[in-house]
Amino acid sequence: MSSTIFTGPLLAGNVLNSDGTGNLAGVGGSSGTQNVGFAEMVQFAPITQSTSSVATTIVIPANSLITSMYVNVTTAWSGGNLQIGVAGTATAFANAVTAPGVGQNSVTPTTATQVGVWNNVSSTQDQQVVVSSTAGTAGVGVLIVKYLQAANGYTNGQYAA
Repeated sequence: MSSTIFTGPLLAGNVLNSDGTGNLAGVGGSSGTQNVGFAEMVQFAPITQSTSSVATTIVIPANSLITSMYVNVTTAWSGGNLQIGVAGTATAFANAVTAPGVGQNSVTPTTATQVGVWNNVSSTQDQQVVVSSTAGTAGVGVLIVKYLQAANGYTNGQYAA
């Protein structure tokens, strides 16, 4: 199967810019209140349990909003917490996935700072995801990150200044 590459956020809707009337567009219409939405993007990478910070192949574009993260584990973590972050901040996204077991493990932000990073990964540059664990070396899985590409600063069909 082939794939298609887009260089920017993928938006869908038939009213690109609000016309200021407050009216809603009819079927096939293109004027009224803006109804453009973002398509959710997904990246994934295999990960293994390590007490060292290891960079994944997942790079989240600047200004993106993370909607969810999961770790599909095939070999359970042998103790310790899974930490997910970026270079220099190992726990930017999550620091409390406790000893992930076999199956799908949800990753959630647990601090106000982490929630802020999920809401906007960075306003200045793309962010490469790193993983580490507080102990152990046995775990194997796949990290899955879902996000809205470049959603921050995008209003009414244009980037806000």
